[in-house]
Amino acid sequence: MGTRKGKMITREVRSRMMASIKGRNTKPERQVRQLLHRLGFRFRLHRKELPGKPDVVLPKYNLAIFVHGCFWHQHQNCRFAVMPKTNVAFWSRKLKENFRRDEIAIEQLQKLGWRTLVIWECALKSEATLLKLPLQLNRFIPSKRKRAVIPRNVRRGSIASLSLSA
Repeated sequence: MGTRKGKMITREVRSRMMASIKGRNTKPERQVRQLLHRLGFRFRLHRKELPGKPDVVLPKYNLAIFVHGCFWHQHQNCRFAVMPKTNVAFWSRKLKENFRRDEIAIEQLQKLGWRTLVIWECALKSEATLLKLPLQLNRFIPSKRKRAVIPRNVRRGSIASLSLSA
């Protein structure tokens, strides 16, 4: 059992809380989709026939966009990607599997000729990053670069660089 604001949380309550976490149409995903729409890009969502079921697909540009939660996809050196202190063996295995599955999906997409873009949740929490994101997307989407990550380099607790180099 864990604590939340000094109260003990039962296993059943914790299970219900974890079950309520959405895998699709999250706030970060909706933010990215809103921005893409405002920039005039048209897209498809969660294409099941593509490896990894990308969150956003721009078929015209052969681009698959993943909007990753920093915890669930273990964003390296990010303050939101903290390993839980309870049931460490389970979480370690689960989060490593998520990370590996992401790598495999991106590799498969690239073999099929798709370009990939990963946008991390922490990039959408920073006002400075959000202001730069439209320009970065406008530069990357019509380009020929194969892969990008936003943000690419992250220091603990802060966004260090937003380079889109492949």
